[in-house]
Amino acid sequence: MSLRLLSRPSGGRQGCRAAGVAVAVALLLGLAIAPGWAQQTAGDRFSATVPVDATAATVVKARETARLAGQRRALDAVVQGLGGPGAPAKLPQLGDQAITDLVASFAVANERMSSVRYQADYTFHFRPNAIRDLLQEADIALVPAPTPPIATAPPLPGPTPGSLSVVVLPVWRTGTQTALWEDPNPWRDAWNQRPTATGPVPLVIPLGDAGDVTTVDAAQAEAGDLQALAADARRNGADEALVAVAAPQGPVDKPSGVDVTVRAYRAGQLIANHVEKLTANPGESEDALLRRAVAAVAAAVEGDWSGTATDATGPPASLIAVLPIGSLADWLHERARLEAVPQIRKLELIALSRQQATIEIDYVGSVDQLKAGLAQISFGLVGGAPQWRLARNGSGAAP
Repeated sequence: MSLRLLSRPSGGRQGCRAAGVAVAVALLLGLAIAPGWAQQTAGDRFSATVPVDATAATVVKARETARLAGQRRALDAVVQGLGGPGAPAKLPQLGDQAITDLVASFAVANERMSSVRYQADYTFHFRPNAIRDLLQEADIALVPAPTPPIATAPPLPGPTPGSLSVVVLPVWRTGTQTALWEDPNPWRDAWNQRPTATGPVPLVIPLGDAGDVTTVDAAQAEAGDLQALAADARRNGADEALVAVAAPQGPVDKPSGVDVTVRAYRAGQLIANHVEKLTANPGESEDALLRRAVAAVAAAVEGDWSGTATDATGPPASLIAVLPIGSLADWLHERARLEAVPQIRKLELIALSRQQATIEIDYVGSVDQLKAGLAQISFGLVGGAPQWRLARNGSGAAP
């Protein structure tokens, strides 16, 4: 059975507070923010939901501008609900960072974006004590009951029921070095250049703000840190995290190809594996090669993966195997490739030296099925119990 990266509809993203670019600076860059209604969240006087719509030179700038403008309108809605219609006018002039500091958390729903435009519905949850202090300093008395919504305009159009966004974490590996949020990361740049998808699975690239940086790093993403991946998926409004590790082949400045290992995680577990190996076309630049790799991965995610974890069926089993290696980086790279084999459920490192790694492989199905899966990534399984040997390119020689 093949697996699509689909699950229940996203219920919103819990966001961490992050410093933003001032709206004044954003306006100088030519950003446009659409006006919109604001509505207090039912049953919570310190929360408000607002639609945001911003256009900028890039979707990253548009998203940040939309958030800053949205939190300002949401604060006005909360203050009006707490203190009456004239209360917002009594507030002191607050900068973007000052308002951000009042936000306890926020949730995002109905995200839509193009290369230059960002739309969504934001729900901001403000810190009650901080808001009370702000009202007291402004000499605004609390009204005993919440007021009706400021306006009843309908929310901006959202995705159809059953849609889902998947957060993509593009890890760039060159030798022993990895990069996710760090620069340079041409792999992340290629994902950011991807046009907004019209397929059934929207792929979201995180902004890489302070919240993302402190939630998951390149090492955690590549290692499959379930807690960190789940946390970053939630804060970006997704139920699934897709880790795409790209490793250039040949010279770094002009790669002859790129190997991409993709792993999908949902509900604290690995749900799908996929490997893409692309060879550079004659005269093809690195940027063009990576954009082509992004398109290949996106197509695999939005379609049916022929090599997902659920394709392998049969009784569970395990074996011990020795993998010859040339370095620690070699081991990390090959481990990622092995984890992408559909039949393999788990790899456990038993011993590691400069020349070889001894691993326990938990798999499903027969040994022949495991060998067939390994052959898809140019590995051979030779020897037999009690200790097998993994050989690259299907030979029994050491790599």
